[in-house]
Amino acid sequence: MSTTDKLKDKAQELKGKTEQTAGSATGDRDLQAEGVKDEKAGQVKQVGEKVKDVFR
Repeated sequence: MSTTDKLKDKAQELKGKTEQTAGSATGDRDLQAEGVKDEKAGQVKQVGEKVKDVFR
């Protein structure tokens, strides 16, 4: 897993957490849901890259 991929995936996860927090603070359920989606997508990508690393 390249460092660039790790950073992109972590950035997506952190972006999601930020969106969730902003959505909760403002009562914007759509933003909050988008944040959950981004956070989970970042986590899934990280797991996928770790699996690839195991088989290299």
